[in-house]
Amino acid sequence: MLDIRLIRSDTERVRAALARRQAEGLLDEVLALDERRRALQTEVDALRAERNTAAQAIGEAKRAGRDAAAEMTAAADLRDRLATRETALREADGAFETAMLALPNAPHESAADGMLEEDAQEHAVSRRPRPEFAFEPRDHLDLGGEMIDVERGARLSGSRFAYLLGDIVRLHLATVQFALDKLVGKGFTPVMTPVLVREEALVGTGFFPGDREQVYAVANADPELFLIGTSEVALAALHMGEILTEDELPLRYCGLSSCFRREAGAAGKDTRGIFRTHQFDKVEMFSFCHPDRSWEEHELLLSIEREIADDLGLHYRVMNIAVGDLGGSAAKKYDIEAWLPGQGRYRELTSCSNTTDYQARRLDARYRGAHGVRHLHTLNGTAITSSRTLIAVLETHQCADGSVSIPEVLQSFGAPAEIRAKR
Repeated sequence: MLDIRLIRSDTERVRAALARRQAEGLLDEVLALDERRRALQTEVDALRAERNTAAQAIGEAKRAGRDAAAEMTAAADLRDRLATRETALREADGAFETAMLALPNAPHESAADGMLEEDAQEHAVSRRPRPEFAFEPRDHLDLGGEMIDVERGARLSGSRFAYLLGDIVRLHLATVQFALDKLVGKGFTPVMTPVLVREEALVGTGFFPGDREQVYAVANADPELFLIGTSEVALAALHMGEILTEDELPLRYCGLSSCFRREAGAAGKDTRGIFRTHQFDKVEMFSFCHPDRSWEEHELLLSIEREIADDLGLHYRVMNIAVGDLGGSAAKKYDIEAWLPGQGRYRELTSCSNTTDYQARRLDARYRGAHGVRHLHTLNGTAITSSRTLIAVLETHQCADGSVSIPEVLQSFGAPAEIRAKR
């Protein structure tokens, strides 16, 4: 969440930043609620002081042998008034907390303007040219054939589920090992994360309350548990409530997990194949970073994503996402969009976001440095997935006979040299 002290001290700058996201109305609500709860807190503090004075007066009257009835009546009246104001304060605190949780992060000045997906700005293009074919390119479902079985997946679990079989599994595991090897070489620690988390982790990362409809809940769990849509949630909560030391930073993790998304609102969209599924595996980068270096760290994560895409032989463009299309916690986000020959267009492959101190404040993740204890900055970025990475590799490296020639870098991690579906 945003720092309420910053909101109070530099209101107009925060308002101007949030206006880019058309969220200034939420800021006005926060300011009004903050003023009310602070006024109530002043009243409650004054009444508590009066209550203490009244209690002393009753004690003095009794010690002096005087009738303390008047003092006791006054004390009872104070208790009633205090109870009423304390209830009002609790309600005001709750409303303020709810409003603060709804307030999105202030976008960075370099994030693209606009409220729509199409307002994203092209930031860079890969060195590799767009693949050209002397034949009509197939899509991943045709190339994978029986090894990408969406029909049996739907029969088992419903739409947007699939079985991956045979060489497609070997290809996916090779991409995982390739990504982990690269990230470990760059100082990331591999983590196998839990896929079930408590509500506080989803609130802490900013997915709740806004994206609740996208998350699967385990209703019979006590407390209620939720399936993660990304290991970002579990990685961000790794140091929840902790104070790190400055010399530990940055702490970089790469999380390997299955991910689950309801894809609410995506009915009829990307229904063919495995581009948009309810379950997939992913390697996610996550960094706990010193606030003064988080923008350098953001560019580092982007460079790693580009390096992975380059190594896989993909053509892509990097998009600076418009502020209106940012997730609530992000101050800036880059998407890498790969060219998918089977679709004949660019589609999102990976993304990386700087959430500044927004998640760290909600999770109370801090560090101790020369200037005392401060909140960390957190960043996240996708390395590979078992859906879109597979699609991009299959469609980019297809051959005229319907086979796929797998990049050598993946063969060294166990992928077959060629994938050929039965026809």
